Amino acid sequence: MRILLRTTSGTAIAVLVALALCAPDTSAASGGTADLPRWRWPLAGNREVVEPFRAPAHEYGAGHRGVDMDASIDAVVTAPADGTVAFRGTVVDRPLLTIEHDGGLVSTFEPLRTTLDPGDAVSGGQEIGFVDVGGHTPAGALHLGIRRDGTYINPMLLFGDPPRAILLPCCDPL
Repeated sequence: MRILLRTTSGTAIAVLVALALCAPDTSAASGGTADLPRWRWPLAGNREVVEPFRAPAHEYGAGHRGVDMDASIDAVVTAPADGTVAFRGTVVDRPLLTIEHDGGLVSTFEPLRTTLDPGDAVSGGQEIGFVDVGGHTPAGALHLGIRRDGTYINPMLLFGDPPRAILLPCCDPL
């Protein structure tokens, strides 16, 4: 029985090492995270992510290029950092707002109802609009996508340290 456990553990470790070596390196594309600013959370209250960022394997691959945050319809959304409105409009079936920030960062919020116009300056913490409906998010959720120099990065990297992984038990004790 002990040999089987060692083989299973060894196999599991080998699989984890192989996955780590084959996983796409998103930190290289984004230039690392040490030089990223710290932003304000754009919604008041609970900080729940209902759909996390999933980096695509390649530029046109499947993934989720942002995070969907729990909110309610008409919840106030604030600018996470200083910037300038680059775009406001409806894309397919959802209203969105894009803000250009320092350091090659661009944030996009959807669905977001706003009165801001391209060229308007915004300050971190300033109200930029209200959660609306439309798009892929569940009603009441807000999607936030972040690009750095044209490449999508995990928005959570800008809101403090990413949460640590917690290992849970998987098997009955021997």
